[in-house]
Amino acid sequence: MANPRLLLYTALSLVLSLAVVLATSAVVELTPDNFDQVVDGSKSVFIKFYAPWCGHCKSLAPTYDDLAKAFSHAKDSVVIAKLDADAHRELGSRFEIKGFPTLKLFKDDKSQPLDYKQGRDLDSLANFITSEVGVHPRISKPKTFVQALTDDTFDKVALDPKKNVLVEFYAPWCGHCKNLAPTYEEVAQVFQNEPNCLVTKVDGTEALTLREKYEIKGYPTILFFPAGSDKPIPYEAGRSKQDFVDFLNKQCKAHRLSDGRLDDQGGLIDLMNQYVSNFAQVAAAKRDKVIKDAKTAAADLKSQYAMYYVKVMEKLSANKDFVTKELSRLEKVLGNRELAPNNADNFSIRRNILKLFSKSSEEATDASAGHEEL
Repeated sequence: MANPRLLLYTALSLVLSLAVVLATSAVVELTPDNFDQVVDGSKSVFIKFYAPWCGHCKSLAPTYDDLAKAFSHAKDSVVIAKLDADAHRELGSRFEIKGFPTLKLFKDDKSQPLDYKQGRDLDSLANFITSEVGVHPRISKPKTFVQALTDDTFDKVALDPKKNVLVEFYAPWCGHCKNLAPTYEEVAQVFQNEPNCLVTKVDGTEALTLREKYEIKGYPTILFFPAGSDKPIPYEAGRSKQDFVDFLNKQCKAHRLSDGRLDDQGGLIDLMNQYVSNFAQVAAAKRDKVIKDAKTAAADLKSQYAMYYVKVMEKLSANKDFVTKELSRLEKVLGNRELAPNNADNFSIRRNILKLFSKSSEEATDASAGHEEL
């Protein structure tokens, strides 16, 4: 005989679990039993007519949940609801539902709902409700570094001849895509300060033109569009954060570490590096000529960091300990892991330039000592 206490505990657990599930969604589920009570003309009701088997309905579901949450503070003015028009076909026929999902806004006269024919992203949906009902949403959007592209915006970004662009074609319902999402976001954050190395994504269930053009057969599919080419390279490396970072560093000629900081080659300028070597090798009396030539070259490059090479030469001419002291200071500054990315890049590039001066000086000293021994 079953334990009565165990049965009671199990029943209570099921009730609590159901309550938690229901509490997680602000979307009101409509049925023939409650439809006329909810859609009574006292407030606006935005309804998604859907079918459980409909792929587009499944794709819209997370966004629709977010929409309901965004207007949950204004339930006296607008209700976000849904109706399974496949299970309740009489209601579907009553409002001439021909396909799924169909979105309609019911206002004062429920016999004359407004058809929604705009985009299916959160902003488009929310803007429509605001324009029709006059209530503003409360949308909390987490910051993202992954740029979302569509059929309309893709070519301008991915085919920009000056940009290297990584594109993930995904589907909202795809489990592998969801698993990849946090890593992909971290990769985008690593390269946030690389204007010509972009990490992007495309919802393949919405961008039908792109899906056909690039023959997307499954999700996620990741393609890389090199600068100056409209022919993508399939991304076939691993899917760890480091795998992506290594791939993009190579393709974009970048110098990013997995934490987003620059490595010891980041920001160095090949042309100016030669002047560092020349500066270290010549006698102090001849350094003015090197500085003058370096200043001319830096002016042509029009880079603040090219001019920093010149500044270091001038400082060294006046104080031979400048590099050692400044390097020590910058290393302490860079020890702060809370530095803003722009500041971290700035200090890292200056540190790398100073390290190059230090290394060149040591090499020149060693070479001079070698000649003396001969």
